[in-house]
Amino acid sequence: MATVAYRNIVKSYGAVRVMEDLSLDIADGEFAVLLGPSGCGKTTLLRMTAGLETVTGGDLLIDGARMNEVHPRDRDIAMVFQNYALYPTMPVWENIGFSLEVRKLPKAEIRKKVEAAAAVLNLTDYLDRYPRELSGGQRQRVAMGRAMVREAKVFLFDEPLSNLDAKLRAQMRMEIRQLHDRLETTTIYVTHDQIEAMTMADKIVLMKGGRIEQVGTPDDLFDAPASLYAADFIGTPAINLIEGAVVDGAFKSAGIHLPLPPGTAATAGQRVTAGLRPSDMTLGAAGSITGRVVLAEKTGVEQNVHLDIGGADFVVTAPRDVSVRPDETVQADIPPQKIHLFDSASGARL
Repeated sequence: MATVAYRNIVKSYGAVRVMEDLSLDIADGEFAVLLGPSGCGKTTLLRMTAGLETVTGGDLLIDGARMNEVHPRDRDIAMVFQNYALYPTMPVWENIGFSLEVRKLPKAEIRKKVEAAAAVLNLTDYLDRYPRELSGGQRQRVAMGRAMVREAKVFLFDEPLSNLDAKLRAQMRMEIRQLHDRLETTTIYVTHDQIEAMTMADKIVLMKGGRIEQVGTPDDLFDAPASLYAADFIGTPAINLIEGAVVDGAFKSAGIHLPLPPGTAATAGQRVTAGLRPSDMTLGAAGSITGRVVLAEKTGVEQNVHLDIGGADFVVTAPRDVSVRPDETVQADIPPQKIHLFDSASGARL
């Protein structure tokens, strides 16, 4: 296990600077998820950690040792790729143990390590099969086994589940997290899927445009998003964002009049955006928000009720037994402490 630290990291491609002054600490044994849309810099940061991309400026430290110029094979890192990167002509046991063969370990020791990893990953019955004979989930387990036998200080995962169907992704999320809990190896995991981040991470690093937008636990990012970007990126269904202004000590917009959340530093006349999570709201006979029902999406345990409020789509999550009809006028409410308020110009939390 190891700590990983980034100190004022800069990354440029010629004259184009894609990352500047990025600093981050990942603790020993922590499961950190780099989250963000395509092009935000998360995979670039992961590849710099692995040594597959050069660091233009700043310091990359593993256990306090500077890694900027260290060859990838000498960083004691194991990486699991999106496309698995398995050798098609090698059986599973040979794919898992290949790095050990390169290091010229005794065959008996290699076989012992491979069989131990296979047992943990439920691959024992597949050791003599070839990658083409495996399902997507089994191939991903083989790639994970190859990382395990190296007994590396740091595991790196580059969107490993993006090629799997939804049911298998859910299963593999659980298996990867359980594997981490068993091995306690420092893990850095890249994804654009906020569900993966929320369900797996000890720490989420939300990125945007080559910089870090917010760092915290999944609960931190959900309960106290630091910016409009963070609020909008985290949460399913997405948070409702309504632009308005502070008037007479309250938030006011077309058809909406809400108290300011406790401790809010907002001034009279300030243009602000209120963020209301669908799951924090309730439908009822009386409320501070009035809208027309457009659609009720049943999801099984609950339903997402879409309201038209001043021409904008607004979602409230309600129990599935709450009866609503299209074109019906309903009211919704939310506790003041659950209202998120942001400065409309800067996007910063107030």
